[in-house]
Amino acid sequence: MGERILRVPQGLASPANDQRILNLNGFSVIKSYTFTQERKGTLFLEDHLLLFVQHGIYSVSYGGEIYTVHKNEMVLLKKAISIQYQKTEDPNDPCLLEYKMFFLKDDLLREFFKMANIKPKGPEAPVPISVKPVNELLAKYVESVEPYFKKPEEVDGNLIKIKLLELLYDLAATDENLMQQLMQLKQQARSDIPKIVEENILNPVSLNDLAYLSGRSLSSFKRDFQAIYNMSPYHWLRERRLERAKELLMNTSISVTDICFMTGFENTAHFSRAFKERYGSSPVSYKQ
Repeated sequence: MGERILRVPQGLASPANDQRILNLNGFSVIKSYTFTQERKGTLFLEDHLLLFVQHGIYSVSYGGEIYTVHKNEMVLLKKAISIQYQKTEDPNDPCLLEYKMFFLKDDLLREFFKMANIKPKGPEAPVPISVKPVNELLAKYVESVEPYFKKPEEVDGNLIKIKLLELLYDLAATDENLMQQLMQLKQQARSDIPKIVEENILNPVSLNDLAYLSGRSLSSFKRDFQAIYNMSPYHWLRERRLERAKELLMNTSISVTDICFMTGFENTAHFSRAFKERYGSSPVSYKQ
């Protein structure tokens, strides 16, 4: 059965019973806690994510690797990627899962590096993703945001920004390696375009996302893509996604809605319109 990819933080705009959200002026912090059984799914990260686990175990699968984050540990993940996650309870700390997700925008990182007068040290090898312990300073910081979740509607959006800047200063004082990883988030190393687009055909990526992942400006990405494929990236991606959707409609019992989201389309209306333009009939009619 197909699985819908949830875009975050946008897709978490409505609080659930087991989650609280601070989402003001484009700055997002999410607190989640649950007493239920194991959960798993797929997320597409619209912003860079710093994940803190306070109770339980949160496993992230990305790029052929699994990163298992335990209690009092954290991991930093770049934007514009899809991750598979699995949340489970810790046998030594049963029945409770609790974590916080801090979403970091590029503009915030640029502002921080300018304020803190932190400059690149020169070309360095990419810092790999790694799970790191949460020290006392960072643990106190995570505790300090707790009161804001009680009445989020009363919290000023500028305060959320200040708290996120405080987090970045605490990280700078904590881990030089992590700070280097943060700096590398601003500009990805230049990558092979065919590899990037093939990996993301079925992900809900925008052209801006693909340009970022390839280490190019949007205009450079479009120009280089056109030179390789003799077609614009928008039309190439749409064709490949529609071809995959056609295969699934013909050969599986998966619903039209699930196929829509499995093939990188963000809503069924756009999917149906594009499919009909390409194949002359709606997905529902084609499936019949």
